[in-house]
Amino acid sequence: MTEPIPVVLADDDEGMRLVMRKLLERSGGFALRGEARDGKELLELVQRHRPQLVLLDVEMPEMSGVECARVIQDTDPATILIFATAHDQYMGDAFSVYAFDYLLKPFKVDRALQTLERVKQVLTTRSTAENAGIRPAARPAATGRLMLKHREGVAFVNMDDILLVQRENRATVLYTVNDGRYVTSDSLSEVEARLDGRLFFRCHKSYIINLNHIDSVTPYGRWTYIVRLRGTKHDALITHEKYEELEKLFG
Repeated sequence: MTEPIPVVLADDDEGMRLVMRKLLERSGGFALRGEARDGKELLELVQRHRPQLVLLDVEMPEMSGVECARVIQDTDPATILIFATAHDQYMGDAFSVYAFDYLLKPFKVDRALQTLERVKQVLTTRSTAENAGIRPAARPAATGRLMLKHREGVAFVNMDDILLVQRENRATVLYTVNDGRYVTSDSLSEVEARLDGRLFFRCHKSYIINLNHIDSVTPYGRWTYIVRLRGTKHDALITHEKYEELEKLFG
């Protein structure tokens, strides 16, 4: 990636924020956009700067790191979340919000630097895919139509044209062939209930994918993968459990 990766970090311990700053500087390729001392301040910084990476503690004043992660996921599920905490009992909670990694304090510098390198690799791969000029997939014959509610009224979309449904800026967004984009006030679960279960797969709490358009699946975090779809520059996350379900579907 040519542009530095925007980062926001949050920890109520000033000394730990200094450690994280030094790690980012040593790794290189990152641009620190802001530091937060509590959960509410973190969400304000995320809203203002839209970072690609958030480093955060679990136990913070105002809102916990896990509570903040849920809000961030609903705003932009592609945001990479790395927890750095002294409390290993929260590891399950962290991975329930699809953390990229969970660093236990005091962590080894090499271990943290390896994680930051993996972040750069993931974002570089994603950027390459977005710039590759992916052509839309061939338009299949429609098997059904979906009615979507939005501010101006309703829209009707052919189900076979839908590549991806995701949460984005606290709304539900559908991406279709030929670069179509539809925003609806319906929840992801409401849209899922009306989709053809033979075509669509809920791979993550924030994503639904069209099974006919899967191109590849590659590792992301410790328990998460990236699904790349034919016909769009957008990708989706899939959890380890859902990946196993996907293997069975195609097995």
